[in-house]
Amino acid sequence: MIRFLVGIISGLWLLSANATTFDLADDTTRVVGHNLIVISHEEDTLLDIARQFNIGYREIVDANPDLDPWLPGGNKRVFVPNQFILPDAPHKGIVINLAEMRLFYYPKRQQGQRQQVITHPLGIGREGWTTPLGKTSIIQKRKDPTWTPPASIHAEYIAKGDPLPKVVPAGPDNPLGAYAMRLGMPGYLLHGTNRPFGVGMRVSHGCIRLFPEDIEHLFGIVAVGTPVEILYKPYKAALHKGKLYLEAHAIQDDIDVREGNNMTPMVDAILKAQDHILADDDWPFAETVVRNHDGIVRPVNQTSTDIVEDVWFVHSGFTQYSKTKISNALVSLNADFWPLQDGAVGEVLIGPFDSQQQADQMKIEIARLADIPVWVVLISSDAL
Repeated sequence: MIRFLVGIISGLWLLSANATTFDLADDTTRVVGHNLIVISHEEDTLLDIARQFNIGYREIVDANPDLDPWLPGGNKRVFVPNQFILPDAPHKGIVINLAEMRLFYYPKRQQGQRQQVITHPLGIGREGWTTPLGKTSIIQKRKDPTWTPPASIHAEYIAKGDPLPKVVPAGPDNPLGAYAMRLGMPGYLLHGTNRPFGVGMRVSHGCIRLFPEDIEHLFGIVAVGTPVEILYKPYKAALHKGKLYLEAHAIQDDIDVREGNNMTPMVDAILKAQDHILADDDWPFAETVVRNHDGIVRPVNQTSTDIVEDVWFVHSGFTQYSKTKISNALVSLNADFWPLQDGAVGEVLIGPFDSQQQADQMKIEIARLADIPVWVVLISSDAL
């Protein structure tokens, strides 16, 4: 373990600084990340787990239809869909897919390094206030923004008996949060929020919301002039390590005029991913993916998620923690580490453990020494 310790700890800090960042193997890479099962704490909601693992509300709820989002209970298996098919768009600037309510940012490649992608969940425009599609760019950045509501929003709030001031000052009551980046589309922003539970939902008046920690991260690395493309792609397909992967999200009726589970967009996505259509025996699987539209990335004909059972790990999620705290805790515990294939930059697991009980004991010690939330997890086989 000692020979890995310095690199692993620096890797853990790199993860917390860079959020959910993936290295792309080459320019054709379209599938990143890995799925995992998180064993819930008694006090957790699904939203608590989602935020720690940089997942939005709709993503976590759709992936766990049998759990109560607000009271899942302790020791429950919570599926965290942390594998993504990148949208079919150039790996340049910011790409937003409204259908999955997720942003993908491709920073400029550094010499001698791989292209990276940084991804975050989003809150977007609700029906009647749909976030517009198209190409634009970041034209302004502002810390501690004020908000001047347009006349249409003033009228809405007056009708509810809750009139707004002409200008909402910066601070905890400002719905823009602490950071905002203005788009070239007049009236639209990428911004934070004072209501983070709305990330991963259609709740805004058209602007694009991020978790406070995610917009702070992007604000520091995205330059004015960065191109932005806003797409609507509910069905995606991509080849990865010789397998065809499929992903489907719910149709948004105010954007998509198709009726029922129309397979044409999935057929188009498959033909862009490979030069031939699915075999007859594979079509029922694709139809099931479209019908379920749960957002989980699956290889063709793998009906269940390929989680490795009875090999337990501890994971601290993807949010920012103190480098000193976690470093000191892991050194003190003399922990073993397991670097992941296709994981986020710097992501490692603590373990493996032969039983959940052993992993629980390590989780308790890390939480006690580092004063951070950690979880016992199971991982998909393609990540180990």
